[in-house]
Amino acid sequence: MNKLKQKLLNKTATLGVIGLGYVGLPLAVEKAKAGFKTIGFDVQESKVDMVNAGDNYIGDVVNEDLESIVRSGSLSATTDFAQVAKADCVCICVPTPLDSHQQPDISYVKASAESIVPYMHPDMLIVLESTTYPGTTEELLKPILETSGLKCGVDFYLAFSPERVDPGNLIYKTKNTPKVVGGITPECTDVAATLYESVLEAPIHRVSSPAIAEMEKILENTYRNVNIGLVNELAILCNKMGINFWEVIDAAKTKPYGFQAFYPGPGLGGHCIPLDPYYLSWKAREYGFHTSMIEASMMINDRMPEYCVERARKILNRYKKAINGAKVLVLGVAYKQDIDDYRESPAIRVIEELEKEGADVVYFDPYVPEYREHGKVVKGELKLTVELIKNADLVLITTAHSNVDYHFVQQHAQIIFDTKNALKGISNRANIEVL
Repeated sequence: MNKLKQKLLNKTATLGVIGLGYVGLPLAVEKAKAGFKTIGFDVQESKVDMVNAGDNYIGDVVNEDLESIVRSGSLSATTDFAQVAKADCVCICVPTPLDSHQQPDISYVKASAESIVPYMHPDMLIVLESTTYPGTTEELLKPILETSGLKCGVDFYLAFSPERVDPGNLIYKTKNTPKVVGGITPECTDVAATLYESVLEAPIHRVSSPAIAEMEKILENTYRNVNIGLVNELAILCNKMGINFWEVIDAAKTKPYGFQAFYPGPGLGGHCIPLDPYYLSWKAREYGFHTSMIEASMMINDRMPEYCVERARKILNRYKKAINGAKVLVLGVAYKQDIDDYRESPAIRVIEELEKEGADVVYFDPYVPEYREHGKVVKGELKLTVELIKNADLVLITTAHSNVDYHFVQQHAQIIFDTKNALKGISNRANIEVL
């Protein structure tokens, strides 16, 4: 048994996590809770300071857990990448956004790898968790790390293990979600699997290469993107046909096999589902292949914010009101219910499109009192009052937070356009229209 695997089994290894966001901080917390000395790395001093003070800023982390492991010395954070030299294992959990041309921006991954190189040492494990295109670990990461003079698979171990974080999920968290691991060599896979087996309660699924693990992650999210594209397109069709598509879905999901319910909405949000298909279609072009069905679903989903504004215009028009100058109250800017994450939120695009049409837009979100977009801070309403609702020519629901009193909204609103079917249980529907 190699030395690193032994250190992982007896929990004497020091573990590092680069990137203390929605993926990295929960992972660092679980590593520390499992009994490992853990160091978190981030370029943002504000995050580092908050971690070291035991102040939590991620919804899926339990405040008391963070306070306890920081107080005990099990977890610390730093902006000093020289501390990587102390780590036996380093997991890279940095953003992988799209650039202005909708192409993969892997600059954060590249910068992280380059930051590691000066401090690498023999018998070290590096795992990339950031979602990316198939081939990144072997084609990008491996050559950069080997500039250290160490040889992958001989002097150090390298693997890919995709993050599976679902913010707000009350059942599946970092600790109990099954993990996929694929290393450059069988021994790389074995060492990486041992790391996660020592930290998590969930099963570890080993695959034969990093590319398999990278493509597996893309498949997960593209599957959702395509199916959501299907229901969004059918929602548009059913509106033209005068059919309540939400009732159609409820009927279809009574089938106990062969059908999984997906739901329409104002578009896709979050860091993965809207972005990952772009990674795949970009990589596919390298092989002269066009992912036609995937690209079609992306086009449908990307257009949903504009479609929702078109519908809003038609609804206002039926009440003899113009969208230009109309007062619109948007309920919810988080990308999904009951969380404070507004990354890639379609609600923000809906707001922008409404403002382009001349609408006077305000928003209320109990989880997001303000958000930053295009370098400016947009502040929401602090309370959902009778006056706020009554003064709106249109209430547009874009996130179905469960702690909003929708009966209260329905009672006082002039018109409601519900893109999330949040008012499903309300019987008086005279002023409600659904997507």
